[in-house]
Amino acid sequence: MLRLTREIVEGERITCLMITHNMKNALELGNRTFMMDAGRVVLDISGEERKGLTVDDLLERFRAGAGKNLDNDRILLSND
Repeated sequence: MLRLTREIVEGERITCLMITHNMKNALELGNRTFMMDAGRVVLDISGEERKGLTVDDLLERFRAGAGKNLDNDRILLSND
């Protein structure tokens, strides 16, 4: 489904908004990443700044922007 969405977005040159708690997917699939806390944007990364970022990098930038820790997304994505 993600592959098909990407093909349509790129082929038709349209904008697509993906909302996810999976930070790895957000980095791999998007070209701009926002992180929010309590309805406020605390992180907005695009372009060259996104290249090479890891989930740990996002977590650190979230801490700096929001002033609090965020658990790794693995806990959000577990099936237990």
